[in-house]
Amino acid sequence: MPRMWKNWSGGVSFTPAHRAAPADEDALRRLVLETAGRGGKLRVVGAGHSFTPLVETTDTLVSLDALTGIVEVAAPEALIKAGTRLQALGPALAAHHLAMENMGDIDTQSLAGALATGTHGTGAQLGGLATQVTGLTLLGADGEFRTCSETQDPQLFQAAKVSLGALGVVTAVRLQLVPSFRLKAVKARAHLDDILASLDGLLAGNRHFEFFWIPYTDVVQAKYLNLAQEPATPRPLAHVLNDLVLENGALWALSEAARLVPGLSRAVCQVEAAAIGGQTQIDDSYKIFATPRHVRFEEMEYALPRAALPAVIADVRAALTRGKYAVNFPIEVRFGAGDEAWLSPAHGRDTAYVAVHMYRGMDLVPYFSAMEAIFRAHGGRPHWGKRHTLGAEALAGLYPRWADFLALRQQLDPAGMFLNGPLERIFGLS
Repeated sequence: MPRMWKNWSGGVSFTPAHRAAPADEDALRRLVLETAGRGGKLRVVGAGHSFTPLVETTDTLVSLDALTGIVEVAAPEALIKAGTRLQALGPALAAHHLAMENMGDIDTQSLAGALATGTHGTGAQLGGLATQVTGLTLLGADGEFRTCSETQDPQLFQAAKVSLGALGVVTAVRLQLVPSFRLKAVKARAHLDDILASLDGLLAGNRHFEFFWIPYTDVVQAKYLNLAQEPATPRPLAHVLNDLVLENGALWALSEAARLVPGLSRAVCQVEAAAIGGQTQIDDSYKIFATPRHVRFEEMEYALPRAALPAVIADVRAALTRGKYAVNFPIEVRFGAGDEAWLSPAHGRDTAYVAVHMYRGMDLVPYFSAMEAIFRAHGGRPHWGKRHTLGAEALAGLYPRWADFLALRQQLDPAGMFLNGPLERIFGLS
């Protein structure tokens, strides 16, 4: 009996006819050829932490959970199987005295899934995960394995680094790494206008910088991460509890109160703002980057030209004042350098990422619709793994290599085995 699949937030669910978890690349290749031979559809799933139905299928859903681990290390690079979870990769690389240069604030994803959706961290001089990739192995609809890099099939390489899983199955990833390092994380209470007024200096003066703005207030939690030579510090219980409140958006009880009585949302924001304090922690980089997410939510994030951020914040402020939306989750703002991957939201420009969240079970449409209109008005590109409403016409105007990607996808998968309904809508094929 087919089992229903749900993503992390519970906002996406479907029932695939078949589930598979091939034990190795040969078994995966046989599965791809069998699916192609009967004219079927195949989508690959990782951790299910995306908020969009990218992996949705009524045919075959494939997990790469058996294709994990480090294949080889030739410092400063390592070849890694695509199903490896990021939370396992950090300590595995540390055993070789290596680390990823930058990571996002969630580490439950698979390596291939994080790359496919354009996952990123923060750091004005640092790119997203795709910029750390030096090579990929891709299993195509024809059953052939293709290896690509900047020197070997560079067009496929720039397309496949952020591919939405539409070009084939990524089976292995070669990463450019750095020697293991520790980070000092400082979290501090600040005011939004002060942060915006000093933003250029904050971005230039910190390896990583981001902030969480509490709606209906001028309070932010600023987060500064920089290289540290000092030994790791233990985490007091008070800091752990602080993370549960602020990094996860709100205490579960407060979010439930806002869900049951949406009119309490503004008051909940005031409580959250009052709770923001300061803390400092030093630890290995991969332990500092990631923060547990225990409170379930839905998320929309747009990548915007960095210079547009002050105007975007001003428009969001005005919209909150006018609309009085029932939202109690912080607005997260991060930064990154531009890159060359064809479908990367940071393609060709330095970027400010603005993410809005809604507690699971609350009506997200009014708030997300208003925020998306603002992001679009300032040239924003949606994060592929997070909620958005854009179709092919709007997306084509945002990506200079859009037509090239579509042509390559057609060449590699003319029968559309790796497509589904949402991808057909995004690519204008339905």
